Amino acid sequence: MSEATPNQSLFEQIGGEAAVNTAVDIFYRKVLADHRINRFFDNVDMEQQAAKQKAFLTMAFGGPNSYTGADMRNAHARLVKMGLDDSHFDAVMEHLGGTLKELNVPDNLIEQVASIAESTRNDVLGR
Repeated sequence: MSEATPNQSLFEQIGGEAAVNTAVDIFYRKVLADHRINRFFDNVDMEQQAAKQKAFLTMAFGGPNSYTGADMRNAHARLVKMGLDDSHFDAVMEHLGGTLKELNVPDNLIEQVASIAESTRNDVLGR
Protein backbone atom coordinates (compact mmCIF):
# COMPACT_ATOMS: atom_id res chain seq x y z
CA MET A 1 0.00 0.00 0.00
CA SER A 2 1.43 3.35 -1.00
CA GLU A 3 1.17 6.54 1.01
CA ALA A 4 -1.97 8.34 -0.19
CA THR A 5 -1.97 11.96 -1.26
CA PRO A 6 -5.11 13.99 -1.97
CA ASN A 7 -4.56 14.14 -5.74
CA GLN A 8 -4.07 10.41 -6.21
CA SER A 9 -6.73 8.32 -7.89
CA LEU A 10 -8.33 5.49 -5.95
CA PHE A 11 -6.24 3.17 -8.15
CA GLU A 12 -3.03 4.82 -6.89
CA GLN A 13 -4.23 5.00 -3.29
CA ILE A 14 -4.89 1.26 -3.05
CA GLY A 15 -1.44 0.48 -4.45
CA GLY A 16 -1.76 0.55 -8.24
CA GLU A 17 -1.47 -2.36 -10.62
CA ALA A 18 0.23 -4.75 -8.20
CA ALA A 19 -2.51 -4.25 -5.60
CA VAL A 20 -5.33 -4.67 -8.13
CA ASN A 21 -3.72 -7.82 -9.55
CA THR A 22 -3.28 -9.34 -6.09
CA ALA A 23 -6.81 -8.36 -5.05
CA VAL A 24 -8.38 -9.92 -8.14
CA ASP A 25 -6.47 -13.16 -7.65
CA ILE A 26 -7.55 -13.45 -4.00
CA PHE A 27 -11.10 -12.34 -4.85
CA TYR A 28 -11.58 -15.09 -7.44
CA ARG A 29 -10.20 -17.72 -5.06
CA LYS A 30 -12.90 -16.67 -2.61
CA VAL A 31 -15.62 -16.56 -5.28
CA LEU A 32 -14.75 -19.98 -6.69
CA ALA A 33 -14.83 -21.47 -3.18
CA ASP A 34 -18.30 -20.03 -2.48
CA HIS A 35 -21.12 -22.49 -3.21
CA ARG A 36 -23.59 -19.59 -3.50
CA ILE A 37 -21.96 -18.19 -6.63
CA ASN A 38 -19.29 -20.49 -8.05
CA ARG A 39 -21.71 -22.13 -10.51
CA PHE A 40 -21.78 -18.88 -12.48
CA PHE A 41 -18.12 -19.51 -13.33
CA ASP A 42 -18.51 -23.06 -14.64
CA ASN A 43 -16.87 -23.35 -18.06
CA VAL A 44 -15.31 -19.88 -17.73
CA ASP A 45 -11.65 -19.37 -18.63
CA MET A 46 -10.64 -17.92 -15.27
CA GLU A 47 -7.31 -16.60 -16.50
CA GLN A 48 -9.14 -14.55 -19.13
CA GLN A 49 -11.85 -13.59 -16.62
CA ALA A 50 -9.26 -12.36 -14.12
CA ALA A 51 -7.51 -10.32 -16.81
CA LYS A 52 -10.82 -8.65 -17.76
CA GLN A 53 -11.60 -7.94 -14.11
CA LYS A 54 -8.15 -6.45 -13.53
CA ALA A 55 -8.57 -4.14 -16.53
CA PHE A 56 -12.11 -3.18 -15.50
CA LEU A 57 -11.18 -2.40 -11.89
CA THR A 58 -8.11 -0.45 -13.00
CA MET A 59 -10.35 1.72 -15.19
CA ALA A 60 -13.14 1.99 -12.57
CA PHE A 61 -10.64 3.09 -9.92
CA GLY A 62 -9.18 5.83 -12.12
CA GLY A 63 -6.10 4.02 -13.41
CA PRO A 64 -5.01 3.56 -17.02
CA ASN A 65 -7.97 2.50 -19.16
CA SER A 66 -7.23 -0.68 -21.06
CA TYR A 67 -10.65 -2.26 -20.50
CA THR A 68 -12.10 -3.51 -23.79
CA GLY A 69 -14.75 -5.87 -22.42
CA ALA A 70 -18.51 -5.67 -22.82
CA ASP A 71 -20.60 -3.27 -20.78
CA MET A 72 -21.90 -4.67 -17.49
CA ARG A 73 -25.42 -5.41 -18.77
CA ASN A 74 -24.24 -7.39 -21.81
CA ALA A 75 -21.38 -9.07 -19.96
CA HIS A 76 -23.76 -10.51 -17.35
CA ALA A 77 -26.89 -11.19 -19.45
CA ARG A 78 -26.10 -14.91 -19.66
CA LEU A 79 -25.76 -15.06 -15.88
CA VAL A 80 -29.07 -13.26 -15.34
CA LYS A 81 -30.69 -15.99 -17.44
CA MET A 82 -29.04 -18.51 -15.09
CA GLY A 83 -30.74 -16.82 -12.12
CA LEU A 84 -28.21 -14.18 -11.06
CA ASP A 85 -29.92 -11.96 -8.49
CA ASP A 86 -29.29 -9.54 -5.62
CA SER A 87 -28.22 -12.31 -3.23
CA HIS A 88 -25.46 -13.31 -5.64
CA PHE A 89 -24.39 -9.69 -6.14
CA ASP A 90 -24.28 -9.31 -2.35
CA ALA A 91 -22.04 -12.39 -2.08
CA VAL A 92 -19.65 -10.89 -4.64
CA MET A 93 -19.63 -7.60 -2.72
CA GLU A 94 -18.88 -9.52 0.48
CA HIS A 95 -15.86 -11.18 -1.14
CA LEU A 96 -14.64 -7.91 -2.64
CA GLY A 97 -14.74 -6.16 0.73
CA GLY A 98 -13.21 -9.16 2.50
CA THR A 99 -10.38 -9.32 -0.01
CA LEU A 100 -9.54 -5.65 0.41
CA LYS A 101 -9.71 -5.99 4.21
CA GLU A 102 -7.33 -8.96 3.98
CA LEU A 103 -4.92 -6.74 2.01
CA ASN A 104 -5.12 -4.04 4.70
CA VAL A 105 -6.79 -1.49 2.45
CA PRO A 106 -8.09 1.33 4.69
CA ASP A 107 -11.83 1.30 5.39
CA ASN A 108 -12.43 4.65 3.68
CA LEU A 109 -10.95 3.25 0.44
CA ILE A 110 -12.95 0.02 0.79
CA GLU A 111 -16.07 2.20 1.06
CA GLN A 112 -15.12 3.97 -2.18
CA VAL A 113 -14.57 0.62 -3.92
CA ALA A 114 -17.91 -0.66 -2.58
CA SER A 115 -19.66 2.45 -3.86
CA ILE A 116 -18.21 1.97 -7.35
CA ALA A 117 -19.14 -1.72 -7.35
CA GLU A 118 -22.62 -0.99 -6.03
CA SER A 119 -23.17 1.51 -8.86
CA THR A 120 -23.06 -1.42 -11.31
CA ARG A 121 -25.73 -3.53 -9.54
CA ASN A 122 -28.71 -2.69 -11.78
CA ASP A 123 -26.73 -3.13 -14.99
CA VAL A 124 -25.18 -6.41 -13.81
CA LEU A 125 -28.64 -7.69 -12.87
CA GLY A 126 -30.21 -6.50 -16.13
CA ARG A 127 -32.54 -3.93 -14.58
